Amino acid sequence: MTAAERTRARRLVSLAILLAGTALLALVSPWAEALGASTGAVCVWLAAVSDPWTWPIGIANNLLYLVVFWGSGLYADAGLQLVYAAISVYGIARWRSGRGAAPVRPVTRGGAVELGATAAAVVAAGFGLWLLLDRATDSQVPAWDGTTTAMSLGAQWLMSRRVLENWWLWIAVDLVYVPLYLWKGLQVTAGLYAVFLLLCLLGLADWRRELAHRP
Repeated sequence: MTAAERTRARRLVSLAILLAGTALLALVSPWAEALGASTGAVCVWLAAVSDPWTWPIGIANNLLYLVVFWGSGLYADAGLQLVYAAISVYGIARWRSGRGAAPVRPVTRGGAVELGATAAAVVAAGFGLWLLLDRATDSQVPAWDGTTTAMSLGAQWLMSRRVLENWWLWIAVDLVYVPLYLWKGLQVTAGLYAVFLLLCLLGLADWRRELAHRP
């Protein structure tokens, strides 16, 4: 099977997962959460295997979860979806630049300056969001909401730049999100983030393999 044939097959599988997953999840959850969960799973899987379709599907996922999170009082996570969408637009352009004949640009390891700046931004944003949510909203978990929001932004930024270390940050975020969403009563979304955790491990392994086999 050629690379083009594998890509077509992968995208057909993605469409099937999207349709079947939404239909099944809609039996036990609101349609927005069901469609959001399905697009989210497909989006992370495509990112793990370096398919650029991850970005437009991700934007659709962001808009759906803006509705879901706002309705659940997770205001930082709701606002985060708009920032995700903006980073996704950047990701579309970034993954296409410097790629040569390849479908996407190559994976890189983050340098000390880039990773340090990202870590500093995550800490500062997390603290700022914690204070904002605690004082200006009725969020019941301002510290966790603000921290996971900031970590997610950092991870999304590194992913948009094809930096390997994004997966470690996503893994840490997902380990917090699963119990948080269970506590908020979003069982389908909690299950989705458990799947995300497995897909992040797949992505870490796949991107590491690409890096190791680079000439």
